[in-house]
Amino acid sequence: MAELDPRLHFVVATAIVVKDGKFLIVKRAPHEKAFPNRWTVPGGKLVLNEYKILPTTASYQQWYNVVDWVLNKEVLEEVGLEIHKPNYLCDLVFVRPDGFPVVTLSYWAEYKDGQVKISKDFTDFAWVTLEDAKHYDLIEGIWDELKMVDDSLLNIK
Repeated sequence: MAELDPRLHFVVATAIVVKDGKFLIVKRAPHEKAFPNRWTVPGGKLVLNEYKILPTTASYQQWYNVVDWVLNKEVLEEVGLEIHKPNYLCDLVFVRPDGFPVVTLSYWAEYKDGQVKISKDFTDFAWVTLEDAKHYDLIEGIWDELKMVDDSLLNIK
């Protein structure tokens, strides 16, 4: 493996989708580089050739609200759902098995429309309560994020 530039990172945005007090979780496919066959929430990488099609706001290429855009796009592509405006939750970094560091921006959003239809990157899905989620082989930290959203929702009510 070639030596990696330590300044290069993948940037990923994930969305905890909330519907009727339950959270959508999905099981990653066995072919995934990071966390194969583990349960997580939908999301995806920010990829330059995808957001380059968006309008820029200055002569130097700058894009605002790219994370909102990618979350809406990824949730629709990965699980067939539309979501309301995402709310920032937290961020974390991990290093993939191939050595690439990944900056993950975690959000949550209320379900807006659609029926779950998973992409080839997943093998299953479930709508779960916080208690139900304890019985799934979740990627470390996902249950804690679900709890953070659950606590936030309790404070809103």
